[in-house]
Amino acid sequence: MKEYIFDLTVVALLIIGLTATLGVFTNGLGERLFGGRKKNEFVDQCAKFQTGWNAVGGKKK
Repeated sequence: MKEYIFDLTVVALLIIGLTATLGVFTNGLGERLFGGRKKNEFVDQCAKFQTGWNAVGGKKK
């Protein structure tokens, strides 16, 4: 029974890890191939929105 649980855990971790890795890879590939001119639309909009905000946290030098 211990071997079965061990095997099940190993297979589950491999499936979850492979799925997560392929998801990140596929997302990056899709953005590069099908992103077009608006690849950074949301990043640029966030940067524009946050212009003039005060920095929070950290230590002042």
